[in-house]
Amino acid sequence: MRLFVAVYPPRPAVDDLTARVAELRVGAAFAAGTNVRLADPTHAHLTLAFLGDVEEERLVDVESALGLAAETFRDGRDSSPRLRLGGGGSFGRGQFTVLWVDLRGDVEALATLARLIRFGLRRARLPHDEKPFRAHLTIARPGDRIDRADVLADRETLAGYLGPEWPASELVLVCSHPGPRPTYDRLAAWPI
Repeated sequence: MRLFVAVYPPRPAVDDLTARVAELRVGAAFAAGTNVRLADPTHAHLTLAFLGDVEEERLVDVESALGLAAETFRDGRDSSPRLRLGGGGSFGRGQFTVLWVDLRGDVEALATLARLIRFGLRRARLPHDEKPFRAHLTIARPGDRIDRADVLADRETLAGYLGPEWPASELVLVCSHPGPRPTYDRLAAWPI
């Protein structure tokens, strides 16, 4: 099973972002038929930890580690972190260009939760990506199918974007099925 741990923004935040993406050059290119690979808004999420392939018999260990991380996180807080999608940028160059939106609000709380998750996964000897946590939500993978100048213009437009505020109230374990039309199954969730 290919697993990751995420926080999902609520529908109003995703709808607001989707409307903004439609106004970007990458959105116009998509509307014109260019394969810029816009992210499916129904799957919009913030990845806190990527585990990759995990044997099914280890699922109980994953759930135990995540449950403990969520409980530890909740014990130190009065309420769920308040977040907003806002700003943005791009990763990579050429065919590997990815356009993303940044996160505003109580981002440090989310970073703390990501550290607790990774600590629990490490302690349980479960696989996970060791890359530093960088809160972002991927909105498109234009690659080199649009001009670099268009990507830079979209980055500038995103710099002024600020979506509605929302509480991050749930941690979700997800099984992904990659492919041309990836699918995602929510396996378990914990309040945060």
